[in-house]
Amino acid sequence: MPANPATLPASGETRARAHARLSASDWERGAMEMISEEGVAAVAVEALARRLGVTKGSFYWHFRNREALLQAALQRWEADDDRQLEQHLGATGGQPRERLGALFRWVSGEVQAHRIYAALLQALDHPLVKPMMTRVSQRRMDVLELAFRRAGLDHDAARHRARLAYAAYVGFLQLNLTLELPHLSHEQYEAYVEHVIAVLVPPGTVR
Repeated sequence: MPANPATLPASGETRARAHARLSASDWERGAMEMISEEGVAAVAVEALARRLGVTKGSFYWHFRNREALLQAALQRWEADDDRQLEQHLGATGGQPRERLGALFRWVSGEVQAHRIYAALLQALDHPLVKPMMTRVSQRRMDVLELAFRRAGLDHDAARHRARLAYAAYVGFLQLNLTLELPHLSHEQYEAYVEHVIAVLVPPGTVR
């Protein structure tokens, strides 16, 4: 005797339960991990599905297409970056020496976020990446500029110092993550940070 249809779960409900096991956040995190390892161009629905151990059907349950996933993943990363910026620099009291030290020591901490940043710098021709990276970079420079202004520098001088500091930060990322030059020891890195601070914040600058 055929089974009573009323006793069987609806196919849509079954699919919903299966796809709910992998959330949109899981796909977004997977996309950013792929970007950190292989770059923006490597993010593809089929490749990411294999990486996560699911079918492409699970992807389309959450996103219309690859661009929708990339946009959501970049928005998540930007929000996370903003929180981390406040966490690492916001507790320094606003002084340039402390903020510069915090910025560079942030680079030496969690690696993946900075690998993602370096990968995104190489994808500025993508229409979703460039405006987001512009916002992220401007926020970071604004934080540094404010520190220099609080130290007594005028608007132009503070802006120039902030740009120099950020250029040193980005350059360090490129040297260590993109070009993969030999990593500095802890002592060498601390000496480098102190040198950058001494150059950008000479004695007598801070009130």
